[in-house]
Amino acid sequence: MSGKIRIMLVDDHAVVRSGLGAFMSVNPDLELVGEAENGEQAVALVAMLKPDVILMDLMMPVMDGVAATAAIKKQHPGIQIIALTSFHEDELVQNVLKAGAIGYLMKNVSAWELAAAIKAAKAGKMILSPEAAQALVHASQQAQETEVLTEREREVLKLLVEGLNNAEIAERLVVSLSTVKYHISNILMKLGVDNRVAAVTMAIQKKLV
Repeated sequence: MSGKIRIMLVDDHAVVRSGLGAFMSVNPDLELVGEAENGEQAVALVAMLKPDVILMDLMMPVMDGVAATAAIKKQHPGIQIIALTSFHEDELVQNVLKAGAIGYLMKNVSAWELAAAIKAAKAGKMILSPEAAQALVHASQQAQETEVLTEREREVLKLLVEGLNNAEIAERLVVSLSTVKYHISNILMKLGVDNRVAAVTMAIQKKLV
């Protein structure tokens, strides 16, 4: 039984897999035990390959990395999964970490950093790229912002999303026009946006209402 960390690669780009495979072959601590080109293949192969750590791409056909991560962690909670991707959208970072990934790295990571991350993941330590850490900070800030919206501000925001103008909102809520304007200015300030279109966009994207 070797002391090497058993790695599985999941990526729909053969070039990426071969590059990572070459990196594994020269690292004495790591052993590449298998590859998959989409999440569905990965879920099917895991039980047979028994990797310690999976490097998981996120954007793939058939089944994406977030769904594959959730499925694998449900069946094999002991396997550690690192998202290795070119994307760092806040929602993607949150979703894959919620699904059970222990790490989130960008594909431009250095070989040394990747090796260190794999060893850390095997030891159960979370590892995040600066971009992913920043995305989590954004997410927590936005969560706080939405929590500080009052019940009435949420009602006003909901009506903005529905496309009502100030006069219509005032009529619907049976309040004065100046009260509506006051609520809207508070909403814009709390959401950190400078116009109602941006507020509506954020409300829809972040499912605030």
